[in-house]
Amino acid sequence: MAKDKELRQPAKERRFDRQALAAIYDEYHPPIYRYISRQVDDMDTARDLTSEVFNRFLGALESGQGPDQNVRAWLYRAAHNLVVDFYRRRQFRDHLPLPEQLVDGEANPAEEAELNLAAGRVRLALQTLTPDQRQVITLKFLAGLSNAEVADIMGKPVGAVKALQHRGLASLQRQLIPDKEKALC
Repeated sequence: MAKDKELRQPAKERRFDRQALAAIYDEYHPPIYRYISRQVDDMDTARDLTSEVFNRFLGALESGQGPDQNVRAWLYRAAHNLVVDFYRRRQFRDHLPLPEQLVDGEANPAEEAELNLAAGRVRLALQTLTPDQRQVITLKFLAGLSNAEVADIMGKPVGAVKALQHRGLASLQRQLIPDKEKALC
């Protein structure tokens, strides 16, 4: 109960309250990390970007520019902007990241390969969406937020979020479901 009260206080009042800042970090670090990690291929990059979100949050509070009411929306917006900046910088690099994931000895290699291929196709398909469509799909289906929460984070009306979601899902469907399967549906 006290934690909820701390999270609802205006950010300006929490500026130097270590308990409130710790509660914000504990509450929002896991979902922000998941949001970022689903958009970048590398766990180290996801960790770095997540820590940068919270560094920017603390810097904004210190300078008086932090969020007044909706901390969650501010953090997701900052995370989105950092991911966009990451991909802008990355397009000028000429290398592929090496996966650092350990292979499970009991895993079925064929199933793992199929899952990795499917995840790669989805990631590529997501990159073809407009930035707004990609953000709506990611927040709605990967972060599990409601349309109202997504609208608040993006600063758009709920109707616009629904339209972006509809167009984004239609585009993903066209790219990911072969014509043969569409005829069967």
